[in-house]
Amino acid sequence: MGDFANFGGTDEENVEIKLLNADVEADSDNFENWEKLIRACEGLEGGLNRNSSPQALTTLRDSYDRFLLKFPLLFGYWKKYADLEFNISGPESAEMVYERGCASITNSVDLWSEYCSFKMETTHTPDFVRELFERAASHIGLDFLSHPFWDKYLEYETRQEAQDKIFAILNRVIHIPMHQYARYFERFRQLAHSRPLEELVSADMLARYRAEVDAEAAQFGVQKPELEIERDIRAKIDASFYEVFQQTQAETSKRWTYEAEIKRPYFHVTELEHHQLINWRKYLDFEEAEGDYQRIVCLYERCLVTCSLYDEFWFRYARWMSAQDNKDEEVRNIYLRAVTLFVPISRPGIRLQFAYFEEMCGRIDVARDMHAAILMQLPDCVEAIVSWANLQRRQSGLDAAIEVYKAQIDSPVVDIFTKAALVTEWAFLLWKVKGSVDEARTAFVKNVEWYADSRHFWQRWLEFELEQPTNAELEAQHAERVKNVLAEMRTKSRLSPGIKQELGQVYLNYLQQRGGKQAMKEFLVIDRELFGPPSVSVIAKAKQSKEGAGLPQLDEATSLKAERRFYNYYQLHVDPDPDAQGPASFD
Repeated sequence: MGDFANFGGTDEENVEIKLLNADVEADSDNFENWEKLIRACEGLEGGLNRNSSPQALTTLRDSYDRFLLKFPLLFGYWKKYADLEFNISGPESAEMVYERGCASITNSVDLWSEYCSFKMETTHTPDFVRELFERAASHIGLDFLSHPFWDKYLEYETRQEAQDKIFAILNRVIHIPMHQYARYFERFRQLAHSRPLEELVSADMLARYRAEVDAEAAQFGVQKPELEIERDIRAKIDASFYEVFQQTQAETSKRWTYEAEIKRPYFHVTELEHHQLINWRKYLDFEEAEGDYQRIVCLYERCLVTCSLYDEFWFRYARWMSAQDNKDEEVRNIYLRAVTLFVPISRPGIRLQFAYFEEMCGRIDVARDMHAAILMQLPDCVEAIVSWANLQRRQSGLDAAIEVYKAQIDSPVVDIFTKAALVTEWAFLLWKVKGSVDEARTAFVKNVEWYADSRHFWQRWLEFELEQPTNAELEAQHAERVKNVLAEMRTKSRLSPGIKQELGQVYLNYLQQRGGKQAMKEFLVIDRELFGPPSVSVIAKAKQSKEGAGLPQLDEATSLKAERRFYNYYQLHVDPDPDAQGPASFD
């Protein structure tokens, strides 16, 4: 928000709003701070109206705009904002807010119903009102709880005394599995009795029913009067409608189990219970198995209002949509909504997946820009840097990938322990892609003095040496190289004894599995030096000697960085626990 000298209120109100704005800017994820700001702005000058000062109105609008940009799924606040604009500036301003709100939360039955109700009261051109109702129906008409909307649509056509349109609406609704399907069918059935036959079924079906009635009469050699023929045709049509009712009833019953378990069908910033997520997963499984594209999309959109802060559902929606034919633009829109509004950049997995999608579509520069955007906010995100380097490798060759690593290692904003991980990735690139073992080994040897305190550096160096192919002639040289990595780590690093023991155990396993006749002698020496009491433990003595020599030990915060592990999204991914209880974390 701009730095207004006057927010439009008293000095005391202006100070309060300035403080609340500072709180919001300091922690934009704090929902309570936003609520306080909105309430304070609404209360300016004793309550805003069309006679309020321009400064107060600007303050209110700016706060609402920022709030709803941050939390676009709060349909109640869109309604409040529209009401305020109606009172301040009239129906056109209110309509603009409704349009923005319905574009932000396209499947809100409540918001569309409120918008349609507003349009009914403020617009006297039926075609304009009906156009809005039809737009709303395309977004929310299939919702299991869409009856308030359909009731509003029927109410409008009742006001217009448009019986034909009422019947047409009911004829659509009786096919939709929804909460209050039965009462719509009863109204439809009653109205059908008074509608012309031509309105009830298609011309082909009407001809078929008439032929059946004539054939039945012919069996008995009678000629029925026209009224009796119409009565028999209506009976057949009524029977067909009852079949529709039974089908809708069956489809409704299938969904009732899942619908009954949805305890919070709206968006909120607080966590959901695990059992709610489990129910959404099962409901989506069911609807996907049913195979109706429109119903599946409708359910995903509903789910992603309630579960928008859980990136698993954005991943799932994008994956499902990508399996449909010719849906690249729909997939792109799913990713865009996820990364621009709902999934924080601290969870970069879906942004990287979006970048891979754009790369697949041939939009290489867009994919590069996405990686750069992540690193602007998360300069130490190893996964994003490695992903970017491999994007360059795929599209421009090995040297381009190495340039990415060079740039990040030289960057002053990248943490030294992140750089240690990048050096190992560079080395593995030289080994796995270029095929140069010597260049890869040189990368480790030359950088050990800079990154000796990185657990990841030593782990990858050990991994590199252990995976080198050997034979009877080379085994002794191979063993010496592995042993040297361990010796260097024990003497040069300031890692905690626990981490040195963990890496040392890797070498002990090597001695057991690949060592020669004298291997157990070295095994027991290493075992004693790493796991023995302080009087014989080399790592304990090394720590004491460093302390005595005045070498600084790693503080707790640095030690945590030095010993951290680096994972990518797929390494951290686990299937959801079907028996999980309690609140489900967003992470």
